[in-house]
Amino acid sequence: MPDSLIVIRAGATDFELQGRIRGVVDIPLCPAGVAEAEHAASLLAGSPVIGLVSSEERCAAETARILGRSMGLKPRLIADLHNLDQGLWQGLLVEDIRRKQPRLYRQWQDNPWAVAPPEGELLEEACDRVESVLEKLFRRHAEGRVAIVVPEPLDRVVCWLVAGESMVDLWARDPHAEPLKEIPVAAQWARLPRVDRYQPAPI
Repeated sequence: MPDSLIVIRAGATDFELQGRIRGVVDIPLCPAGVAEAEHAASLLAGSPVIGLVSSEERCAAETARILGRSMGLKPRLIADLHNLDQGLWQGLLVEDIRRKQPRLYRQWQDNPWAVAPPEGELLEEACDRVESVLEKLFRRHAEGRVAIVVPEPLDRVVCWLVAGESMVDLWARDPHAEPLKEIPVAAQWARLPRVDRYQPAPI
């Protein structure tokens, strides 16, 4: 098990800047997102990192390549680190969903575990696949610091699984928040039965 996991939020795309739900819509970084990735790379400059894994989605893969050049690492892309699938809500403005589908919007805000977007993915399903990736990653690296690049809000899912941190509002984006967080794995990673992970549901 590595000593710590560095969770890196992929740089922004045009959708995030417009207040749209991106989900798994695969679009590249916008100029602001490139700047965010370069900022993350500067924060890790000179830091010893033994492994770098990333979602295959373009925004994450492009972020990981920028980081990899800075750290001298080749990112390993993992398919199951794709973002939370938001189904028919993808591409819509959050405000439009709040106005046009108020009941579903309230359900999602109050307890995202209990509802999935139309044709989308349950939060529990996303947690299952991400947890499986993390378990394999932790077995692969017995020590040191490992970095993982994932789109927003999947970074919050990772932080919740590893450290129990609140996911808060999965549609709220703070452009001023630092793009990475380092979590001591050995002290935080709790192998609880899956049923206990999802009840009660922290948000």
